Amino acid sequence: MKKKLLTLLMGTALVMGLAACGGGNNDKGTDQGTNKGTDTATSEEGAKIFDQKCSGCHGGDLTGGMGPNLTKVGSKYSKDDILNIIKNGKGQMPANVVTGDDANKVADWLAAKK
Repeated sequence: MKKKLLTLLMGTALVMGLAACGGGNNDKGTDQGTNKGTDTATSEEGAKIFDQKCSGCHGGDLTGGMGPNLTKVGSKYSKDDILNIIKNGKGQMPANVVTGDDANKVADWLAAKK
């Protein structure tokens, strides 16, 4: 009986902890007519995709490694330029490491790095 109670309490604590940490953003798009919440969500998605697909060469902190430093890439290239590099590759970077809407999200996120 004690084991079942402990399991129930731990499960409840886990659910409550997850709800508090990542419990969703209910104010998406409510910032005085702007779509700020969605932009933040897209930015977070771009960062996550970068971390999964690009950080191996460019570093998790964007400082480079095998690939170039991208900490201020948005001051050098526009979003369209970055998207073009993602799609077509450049130097040692192969083409289409990230594709489709994911490529657009990463380009958007990187273009903000100034």
